[in-house]
Amino acid sequence: MSTPLVIVTRKLPADVEARLAALFACEFNADDTPMSAQQLGEAIARADVFVPTVTDKIDAAIIAKASDKLKVIANFGAGTDHIDVLSAHQKGIIVTNTPGVLTEDTADLTMAMILSLPRRLVEADRRLRGGGFSGWSPTWMTGRRVRGMKLGIVGMGRIGQAVARRASAFGLSVHYHNRTEVPRSIAQGLKATYWDDLDAMLSAVDIVSLNCPSTPATRHLIDAQRLKRLGPDSYIVNTSRGDVIDEAALVAALKAGEIAGAGLDVYEREPEVAAGLLDLPNVILAPHIGSATEESRQEMGEKVMINIRAVMDAHMPPDRVLPPRAAYNPASGAA
Repeated sequence: MSTPLVIVTRKLPADVEARLAALFACEFNADDTPMSAQQLGEAIARADVFVPTVTDKIDAAIIAKASDKLKVIANFGAGTDHIDVLSAHQKGIIVTNTPGVLTEDTADLTMAMILSLPRRLVEADRRLRGGGFSGWSPTWMTGRRVRGMKLGIVGMGRIGQAVARRASAFGLSVHYHNRTEVPRSIAQGLKATYWDDLDAMLSAVDIVSLNCPSTPATRHLIDAQRLKRLGPDSYIVNTSRGDVIDEAALVAALKAGEIAGAGLDVYEREPEVAAGLLDLPNVILAPHIGSATEESRQEMGEKVMINIRAVMDAHMPPDRVLPPRAAYNPASGAA
């Protein structure tokens, strides 16, 4: 196959689209409107290569519409919970993703929220813009010192480790929960303490950073009972996937003062945001921008092209995704 038809579901950076067009016969989404299920099915039925994003639900019904000529679903993004990888595998379709290149950018955003929440930075910005600043006061807008706090990381994969490096530099003590311990040399370098009991760790830390993938076992991993374990002076940050937190339980906990604040980049019913979250001053809300740097998006595009070329040249792509062996694997990370 000399010029496979590559169908891309969303508008990608101009340089990425230009390079794709130079290598393959391509169909792009010029207006960047998310495709409906019907449009996804019609597109995948014609494609030799299909390039979806996190906004596209590629379930078994969509994959069933793919013709025998579809060789690869080359996802533009690291997380693949929106793709039925097992159905694709059973149909002989290779699935790839773009891991690694977004690690540092997602960790930067996570650390920004970890620093901002205790110091009430976003809340202070809103108050000043709303005319609420009448001058310095010894008791107004006081927050908490970050140095010396305990950070609990759920999912110690690439992103979790990158967060740990940043947190350690700011003087936080690092704790983590994972399905298995990371190698001792890595844990020692990060000065990270392992907890095999998630509930025990939640009760011991001041800030929780969620960096695990979305799986059936991690859905609502942080529920009402686990939020209660955190305590009224604690904070939670989620830059992984929205359904890892029970969003309704989070709103209730914040309103009841059971936790001090939250920073979210992802949402359970994205792009919908629970109305209760929008009304709370102690919540930082970002519109899923964990990987939203020009550098990251360019590198994601490069990985997509490398994976496509490998498959079309009958080689194993470097970023192949296989059906999960276990339901719960916090070590892999996603963003």
